[in-house]
This record gives sequence, C-alpha cells and structure tokens, in this order.
Amino acid sequence: MDNNGELSQDVKVDSKESAFYVDAAKYWEQVPPTVDGMLGGLSSISDIDLKGSQRFLNSLYQLVECPGKERALDGGAGIGRVTQGFLMKNFPVVDLVEQDKQFLDEAEKALEPTNHKGQFFNIGLQKFTPEACVYDIMWVQWVLGHLTDDDLISFFIRCKSGLKPKGLLVLKENLTSSGEVEMDSTDSSVTRPRALIIELIKKAGLRVIKEQKQQRFPHELYEVRMFAIQPV
Repeated sequence: MDNNGELSQDVKVDSKESAFYVDAAKYWEQVPPTVDGMLGGLSSISDIDLKGSQRFLNSLYQLVECPGKERALDGGAGIGRVTQGFLMKNFPVVDLVEQDKQFLDEAEKALEPTNHKGQFFNIGLQKFTPEACVYDIMWVQWVLGHLTDDDLISFFIRCKSGLKPKGLLVLKENLTSSGEVEMDSTDSSVTRPRALIIELIKKAGLRVIKEQKQQRFPHELYEVRMFAIQPV
C-alpha cells in the first residue's frame, strides 16, 4: 500500500518476468507472519477492511442470480486473515492459496483450533489451477499486483473453470488515481488504474456485475475497490 514507486506504462515483464516473481518472493520471505506484516504496518485498518468486505459480500446475495454458500477460495491468503476474519463466517469450507510457506504454515496453525474445513495450496496464483466447478466465491485480495498482465489474464481464465454456474470471482485491489501503472520496486509489485483492471477482466472473457469502493480508509492510501465478476 505504498504510494511511492516508479511509473510504468504496462506490466509486460518479458525477459525480466522471472526476476519480477523472484524479487517479490524474496521480499515476502522477510516479512513477519503477522497481521501487521500482511498489511505493511497498517494492522489498524484490518477491522475496517473486513467489515467492508462483509458488506460487499452481503450485497452479492441480494442479486437475482446470487451464488451459493458452500465453498470459497481465499486467493493470496497470507496468514489466513481474510479466511478467519470473514470468509469462514459465511462458508463451511474455505480453501487457501498462498505461495509463501511460512505464511501458509501460520494460517494452518491459526485455523487449527477453529472449525475450519478446507485445503491449503502452497503455490502462487500465477501457477494455481482450481478444481473445476467447485467454488461459489473466489475472493482474491491485494495480490493481483504481483502478477504480470498476461499471467493475470490467464489466472482469470482458469478461475472461470473453478466457479460453479452462479459463482463469482471477487477482486479487492488498490487502484492508482494517476491513470498509470505504478511500480513498487520494494516488493516487486504494481498498482494498476481501474481502467486497466477492467480491460484485463474483459480480455479474460469476464464482466463486472457489481463494484464498490472501500470506505473509511486513510486518505493517504490508494483507493481500494471491490469487483464481483462472472463469465460473460
């Protein structure tokens, strides 16, 4: 959630693609497996974030063609903050996908005393392929900036096959206000403008059916929006 960083017109890493992912993995290896670590020192916003997510999820069940409530996926799950914070309260089964093993181990440890049911996948989203037709909601938050444009489109396409007929992919992401892609060399990530996110969604054969801005975050942070998307 750092507003600093170099500007870049796109996220075509090409020959440096491997370094893009390797550098990000190295950065996160040094981050403590805590809520403060997951949120870049901003653990104070966690409760606000979770409540905003719950309200958005609630609104999705007001739709005429609403998803089921059986199984969810937490993509880029970290230590399971989102799973434990609200997904488990809505779905009896929640699977977690996280490439950093230290974080995933912490998630398993934290969820062990709870009634959590679900699988733990130790893999990056750029390589993850969900089981076909199993998820009612796939919740992917604050991780898309670690995927290149091409890998993001491919990930979206794979998500389509993982959704049940009325299932939804939900994205929650920082957005730039500059209209440009902003690169953060510290954690090897990018922050995209809304227009580019929408473009990549469309290229993957998906469409946005509901969108909402996260409220009550500090003004100095990027704008955060939630997008509920489904196959066209």
